[in-house]
Amino acid sequence: MDDATGFQSIPPTTLADVLGREQVMDIGIRPLWPSPPRVAGPAFTVRCPPGDNLMLHAAIHRAAPGSVIVVQAGDVDYAVAGGNVCAVAQRRGIAAFVVDGVIRDLAEVRESGFPVFARGVIPVPGVKAAVAPLNQPVRVGGVDVRPGDIVVADEEGVVVVPQARRERVLLDARAKLAEEAGESLDAWETAHRARIDRILDANGFEG
Repeated sequence: MDDATGFQSIPPTTLADVLGREQVMDIGIRPLWPSPPRVAGPAFTVRCPPGDNLMLHAAIHRAAPGSVIVVQAGDVDYAVAGGNVCAVAQRRGIAAFVVDGVIRDLAEVRESGFPVFARGVIPVPGVKAAVAPLNQPVRVGGVDVRPGDIVVADEEGVVVVPQARRERVLLDARAKLAEEAGESLDAWETAHRARIDRILDANGFEG
């Protein structure tokens, strides 16, 4: 089974409910163009030192189609990728970039429809000098990401599913979606109000 099979249909919100806060990247890692499609794929991880982007440029030729390239960049002062790099990645079947850093040539990237989740844009490119191993553990958006972890991202945010837990998480997420689909808004409202009232009563609220 492909590692990411099934996760394309699971929203990050549902995965966040199942996994908890520690597997959700911080709000600084956001889509760089409006309403991107949901992406889901195994992480191909990259670490770049400050001011350098060599290993991301190497990664686009080494990551398997369907991968999400996840980058721990060294700063937000230099772009790790631009329009051509994103275009080649897209041509090679890379699902998306998730970058704890910045890129450039946003108009080109947006026009091509290649999903990039990052901290922003800057017109200054990094240099290409620092050689480092690919597919090592990285920390991106406050989350530890290992090669092969499943990354799911859309306009709601970026969630990382540890590879060792992917089957259990997928089952739990599907069960949660099915339960929610079978519940009417009226039933949800009744249960929600009862729950809130119980909490208020337990804390002596009299309003």
